[in-house]
Formats: sequence, structure tokens, C-alpha cells
Amino acid sequence: MIRPDSRPRLRRGVRLTYDRVRETHVLLFPEGVLVPNPTAAAVLELCDGESTVEQIVAALAKRYQGVRDADVTGVLDRFGERRVVEWT
Repeated sequence: MIRPDSRPRLRRGVRLTYDRVRETHVLLFPEGVLVPNPTAAAVLELCDGESTVEQIVAALAKRYQGVRDADVTGVLDRFGERRVVEWT
């Protein structure tokens, strides 16, 4: 269960980068490549292992309107299931 004080980070070997050819963010990992939508990329950019989920939600709420805890935890949960995000 993801809690507000959980601290997500990208797993070892996973990297979020901007692909200039595709003009979008891509998530590179040993098993392949994912192309996250802009919302997911914004969440993943903040997964540094230091920031809590609560802090990530607050940071996104400053940039975008209508950010909900459930949306952010949903994104994190899906990437956790794909073993791209882990918790510190």
C-alpha cells in the first residue's frame, strides 16, 4: 500500500529521459522502453527517493490544476507493478 510518506524512486538501471526524435519522454530499463504519457512523466521526474508521495502531489499541484492524491498513487502503483519504481 502506498502511503503519503512513502518515498518512490526509479529502480536501479531505470532512466527517464527526453527523446528528441519522438519529442516525448521515454523510460529506459533493462527489459525495454516505455513511453509514458505527459502526466506519468511529470510524476516519474519527481521520484528521487527523497520526496514523499505527499510532497510529489504538492509539487504537481503547484504546476497543474486538479491534481489528486489518488491519481498520483495510481500512476506510482502501475509503475511499481511493472517493477520500474521502488520504495525507500
